[in-house]
Amino acid sequence: MSVEPDVPQPAEEAVALEKGERKVLRVITWFSAGLAVAALGIYVGAELRSRARFKRRTPYDFYSNAGEQQTNEFGVGI
Repeated sequence: MSVEPDVPQPAEEAVALEKGERKVLRVITWFSAGLAVAALGIYVGAELRSRARFKRRTPYDFYSNAGEQQTNEFGVGI
């Protein structure tokens, strides 16, 4: 019988630490993957929406501002 206290070996501490680190890394990985999927979904949705809006244009939309002229009222001292 030994009188020394039961001290865990460094290898056992490393294994326990690795399990905790694995959980943290797994959570970070899943969170990052979720953010990537969300960002990709937002980008694809915006592209599809802009393309759908562009397809609904009529020939008159291309010339809608043809008659407008810039006014130079601003910056003129009175």
